[in-house]
Amino acid sequence: MQRKALLLQHCHQYVAQRHGTIALAMQDIQQSLDEETKSSAGDKHETGRAMMQLEQEKLSRQLAEVQQLQHVLERISLDEPSPNIGEGSLVKTVQGNYFIAISAGKVELDGELYFLVSMASPIGAALAGRKAGETFPFRGENILIEQVA
Repeated sequence: MQRKALLLQHCHQYVAQRHGTIALAMQDIQQSLDEETKSSAGDKHETGRAMMQLEQEKLSRQLAEVQQLQHVLERISLDEPSPNIGEGSLVKTVQGNYFIAISAGKVELDGELYFLVSMASPIGAALAGRKAGETFPFRGENILIEQVA
């Protein structure tokens, strides 16, 4: 499998794992809310219920973020390489290798380290629209882009 396809697959797995974790947490909260309804009323009951509802709202926001990441991944096409850096680009610089998709940490393939970054990240924004052979300023250094795939 092509390197870019493997990196994109890793991004999809990252999103699926986050989605699963959030879904489980939401199930646990819903179950707790259902059980809380069956228990006695009072201030303690209301405080506990309010805390669980706040956590449920927080998880709902996280779920929306994960769905947005999924939409970003769905837009990435590996069929049409572009000389300009954008979503789906695999970029080799003198400082490191970057796959422009979503911010999902780093992964090692065939002994090489790749940073999975979004266009909105500082390095993604600095790379956006550039081509191989160009240099760009980042954190006080001028970095050479060796290759864009």
